[in-house]
Amino acid sequence: MGIAETVIEIPAEHEANIFGQFDVYAKKIERTLKVSLIARGENVKIVGDPVRTERARTVLVKLLELSVRGNTIQEQNVDYILSLVMEDSSEDVLEIDRDIICHTLQGKPIKPKTFGQKKYVDAIRQQMIVFGLGPAGTGKTYLAMAMAITAFKNNEVGRIILTRPAIEAGEKLGFLPGDLQSKIDPYLRPLYDALYQIMGAESFLKNSEKGLIEVAPLAYMRGRTLDHAFIILDEAQNTTPAQMKMFLTRIGFGSKVVITGDATQKDLALGQTSGLDVAVNVVKNIEDIAICSLTSRDVVRHPLVQKIVKAYEEYETKSKSRGKEKGGRNKRSRRS
Repeated sequence: MGIAETVIEIPAEHEANIFGQFDVYAKKIERTLKVSLIARGENVKIVGDPVRTERARTVLVKLLELSVRGNTIQEQNVDYILSLVMEDSSEDVLEIDRDIICHTLQGKPIKPKTFGQKKYVDAIRQQMIVFGLGPAGTGKTYLAMAMAITAFKNNEVGRIILTRPAIEAGEKLGFLPGDLQSKIDPYLRPLYDALYQIMGAESFLKNSEKGLIEVAPLAYMRGRTLDHAFIILDEAQNTTPAQMKMFLTRIGFGSKVVITGDATQKDLALGQTSGLDVAVNVVKNIEDIAICSLTSRDVVRHPLVQKIVKAYEEYETKSKSRGKEKGGRNKRSRRS
């Protein structure tokens, strides 16, 4: 196969954004697609075999369009577009970019960054109860928070209720000083962080004092009926089956519920069944309930997080395979 050349025009004001600091994004495109990028003024020549050259041109066109729309190009954008192009996917990343949920206090738009996140956000819009399952960094909680605050500001719900089980993450923290709120705050800190970033501390405190925004441990949900509320249950993998059943039966009229969890990061006692695992199997065929599974491809934190999540997925898959093989050998040896 011969060498092909193609030229794309990238305006000077977008070049640094697309190529990255010290051309780090351009070098990644060259390394991944095995092409050469040669910039002369506003023209960028792409040299390589015809298929790879066309793929590189597609990547640069998508990045240019994102830049023209005012986006700051990040490594995650480059990685995700490269992965779609390498798979010859028909999915267009520009469709995702149009879906702005809301803006942060600093005016930064919040929107899905992958097709997995886009499906998750659409499910929240369309369904009454949504399970958002996936590894750390996939935006499960943050996007749900953005959707909750948007619904609250648009008067689609009367209040926001955020809850999670108060379970220590694999370590004993001992006695925590202070009143009851001080004791539970460390467990709920990730929810506060998202609220402050999107809504602002002052607005949150004002609405919290009015009882319109409530952040509480899951145990406080017992005995309540939650009408006209947007309810988020975070870290649901740490619920027991009884807790999950209790939570799901609290939901009243006009409410919307998002349940997020990562089945690989349980902090329950050894041998304890997760309420999230049970619930997904119990309700999977019920209408108005959606189950969205995000993967390592949907991780939008530092690219290294995506690699770590993927490495753990591969390790756990291999461990399960070895366990099955060992179990099979033990059965055969007992028969003989």
